Amino acid sequence: MSTAPAPAHAAQPERVGVLRQLRIDTGYILLGFPLAIASCSVAVTGLSTGLGTLVILVGLPVLAGTLFVARFFADVERWRIPAVLRRPRTRPNYRTPEPGAGVWKRILNPLTQIQFWLDLAHGILYFPIAVTTFCIVVSWWAVAIGGTLTVAWDWSIPRGPHNQSLAQLIGLGDGTFARVGLQTAIGVVCLISLPFVVRGCALMSAGFSRLLLTGVAEMRQTISVLTEQKAAAASAEAISLRRLERDIHDGPQQRLVRLAMDLSRARQQLDRDPAALRQTLDEALGQTQETLDELRALSRGIAPPVLTDRGLPSALAALAVRCTVPVELVIDPDLGTPAGRLDAAVETAAYFSVAEALTNVAKHSGAANCWVTVAHGPGRLGVEIVDDGDGGAHVAKGHGLSGLADRVRAVGGALSVVSPAGGPTTIGVEMPC
Repeated sequence: MSTAPAPAHAAQPERVGVLRQLRIDTGYILLGFPLAIASCSVAVTGLSTGLGTLVILVGLPVLAGTLFVARFFADVERWRIPAVLRRPRTRPNYRTPEPGAGVWKRILNPLTQIQFWLDLAHGILYFPIAVTTFCIVVSWWAVAIGGTLTVAWDWSIPRGPHNQSLAQLIGLGDGTFARVGLQTAIGVVCLISLPFVVRGCALMSAGFSRLLLTGVAEMRQTISVLTEQKAAAASAEAISLRRLERDIHDGPQQRLVRLAMDLSRARQQLDRDPAALRQTLDEALGQTQETLDELRALSRGIAPPVLTDRGLPSALAALAVRCTVPVELVIDPDLGTPAGRLDAAVETAAYFSVAEALTNVAKHSGAANCWVTVAHGPGRLGVEIVDDGDGGAHVAKGHGLSGLADRVRAVGGALSVVSPAGGPTTIGVEMPC
């Protein structure tokens, strides 16, 4: 067994250079202007026509068609915003009509879904934002390029008594040097601030689009994830309590019953058979010591003191020592220092993940060696347990890894198991921290 620093392999957002991001943001703003014109025109025209003809029922198909066109433009925008916001692409789930549904049910289907109306609202409300950001970005680019290159084109501007330059207007004189110098300085300032201005406009525009087009879907996804985590936590707790109850019933409870019987027999032997009494008391003391040992083992499964007192590296090292299969442990020792300690829930989940995996390795894998790696990266903790056993491990209900999956999911993590027949078996755990 060894304890050594492990490389962090947590997923990190892709780094984007300033020039590349400037190109992405500029393209996003420039393309957004014609898209906003088209989507706003269709949305306003279709909405007004549909509402105006609603009394003769013609408006319903018009409104439904308008909503589908608005969804098309919304999908185009959802395809564009991930490059700006550096977030994964998200698309809401639109409810489709049942097979065999009638014409009117198909027409009314989009009218009853809030996301269709949010797509339509985006097509209308996005237009002023697109116009504003387009004007700002184009103007900033023009001033940045034109001002910086003033020396290249200033000679071509005709000069006369009624054609005053900016330098003359602010009192710097009418000399060429003052005029070119001022305009170049303004251009340089705009050129330096160009990435920040364009980035701000792109973030404002894309953030508004994300709020309307994916905000509801992301909120529902978050609620779903939290619900799954809550259910997983309850399941893991129930499994732990059932296991603890079974272990207490099969272990300490039976030994305490045996101890009570031994003490009852000792009371009967007190006067008539002192020699047998001594043997009975020795057996009772042995039962007491074994009961204490089992209670200590059970208490380690509830709240291991070494984890609380000394941190994850020491707790995992103790697990590795107790395992009947040789274990090589690689973990960053800083995780055991006060500054490097993780959240208690994450530490506990990581500890029990390794404990459950090593128990399975010792009991079922037939492995000769095992390797445990714990890697800590920005915002993530990765745990990997590999053994050279027979393979065939899975997370089906009724197996030990099923409870482990629930425990990991309860803290927002994910469990992966790769265990082909014949081995090796790799169990991976990723948790946010």
